[in-house]
Amino acid sequence: MNKKIILFFLICINAIANAQYTSVINSNRPGFSESPYAVGKGIYQLETGFFYINSNTVKTFSIPNTTGFNIVFRTSILSNKLEFNLNTSIQKDKVAFKNIFTSSYESTGISELSIGAKYLIYHQEYDDKSKEVRSWKRRNAFDWKRIIPSVALYLGAHPNLVNDNYKLDGATYKIGILFQNNLSRELNIITNFYIDQIGNSYKEYAYIITGTMSFSNNWSTFLEHQAKFDTYEINNNIGIGLAYLFSNNLQIDVSTRLKFNKNSTGVFTGLGFSYRFDRHFAKY
Repeated sequence: MNKKIILFFLICINAIANAQYTSVINSNRPGFSESPYAVGKGIYQLETGFFYINSNTVKTFSIPNTTGFNIVFRTSILSNKLEFNLNTSIQKDKVAFKNIFTSSYESTGISELSIGAKYLIYHQEYDDKSKEVRSWKRRNAFDWKRIIPSVALYLGAHPNLVNDNYKLDGATYKIGILFQNNLSRELNIITNFYIDQIGNSYKEYAYIITGTMSFSNNWSTFLEHQAKFDTYEINNNIGIGLAYLFSNNLQIDVSTRLKFNKNSTGVFTGLGFSYRFDRHFAKY
């Protein structure tokens, strides 16, 4: 009996320790928000894609056309709750100057480079309604614990090794808090709040809200709103897109966005994929 109790206890510990690992890939694409969940120990995940941005030219300095390639690498090494990630973008910009006449030139290089880590501080558990066989009403009732989100903290750094058009005075830092509400098996809401460019003269405050709906085992769609506030202006974008689960370890996505502020508007289109190398091993 004692051996059975010990075995049961070890299995429970393993289930908690591996709560971050899922049998299929868990990608943040094609949205810009970030789930509070890590990918899990033994997972090496690549999320990448091409993007194109077209916006109107405004007075003085602007970048009306951009073609680029974004790469995000994610892995969990020390703990299933702790994830490290690397985010970089390489893009070709058309840089325009408009006064009486408009002139432009092209610039190619790294526009974004950041390293970061997030740690899940609270994981919300939900009732398994499928085991309720005595009452149809209870089996289909909403689980009110779903309004309480899972929570993670994020810490990142920008080493400032970027193109001159995006270079600042020095390295800057980013902190954030990440929430996720799984309102049902098909619908989840992710909310992120960030303070970015810490260490620079002009800090940036941002939030992202993303709703993701799965309408089959393979297809899902999302709707997202992002806003960034700095000293001079508020930048918004509203995005929609589709993701297709090609296999347990491969996801393909497409998205489009409307970007706008008080001076200009633009359209963002993206096409990408996410792939993971699954080396996860559950220890009992």
